[in-house]
Amino acid sequence: MTLLTVNGLTKSYTGARGVLALSDVSLAIAPGETLGLIGPSGCGKSTLARVLARLVPADQGSVTFDGQDWLTLHGGALRRARGRLQMVFQDPAAAFHPRATAGGAITEALRLQSPLAAPARRLRMAELLAQVGLDADFAHRPLRDLSGGQRQRVAIARAIATGPKLIILDEAVSALDAGVRGQVLDLLVDLQKRLGLSYLFIGHDIAVVRAISHRIAVMEAGRIVEEADAEALLRAPQSDMARRLIAAVPSIKGTIP
Repeated sequence: MTLLTVNGLTKSYTGARGVLALSDVSLAIAPGETLGLIGPSGCGKSTLARVLARLVPADQGSVTFDGQDWLTLHGGALRRARGRLQMVFQDPAAAFHPRATAGGAITEALRLQSPLAAPARRLRMAELLAQVGLDADFAHRPLRDLSGGQRQRVAIARAIATGPKLIILDEAVSALDAGVRGQVLDLLVDLQKRLGLSYLFIGHDIAVVRAISHRIAVMEAGRIVEEADAEALLRAPQSDMARRLIAAVPSIKGTIP
């Protein structure tokens, strides 16, 4: 059983030279599973995330999400379905209104996707802050005054506010200090267990991706060049790209046979 199935996804950007960002990409994610997506900068990881989030259109291929033909949804059907697939970006500050408060960012997501009345939305917002480890006092604090880790917790709270089944995490911890990164990863694992979430976890550091992923897919030049159980891939990488990514991390490069 799969929650997300991607078949033959292709995306190119037109221009003077033309860029093929995705080429025949196929993958699947099961309910409650984390698929890590690893690859060098510019390999197409973020393009894939944006195609799946319906932020940019695909050129070819199909996506089935939660039993629906995801790429054919439009208008009201797409707006209603968006709550089931959410995205957390690398820089949460860029994803929020410059003057937004933590509570305002979360209640806006509830207003757009939930039938709750205003008083119930405020109660739910406080519950969501608590779920991501933030006190109720954070509701009134401007996001610009929060630390990077705190802002990312607000971004995660906003993502889970709509009751999603899948969250795409696009380099969501790469800008955080090591200690804060570990705390946010622990939070994501805890939320996955409690809420039954699936994740597409995108990163460039294979040690970080390994820490949260059940399986890992390796991308190079717009293609998936390897996919395996996380530990199996670390023990016996089959692609040159996987070997290079492992070799770049001193703490795990010794796992290459």
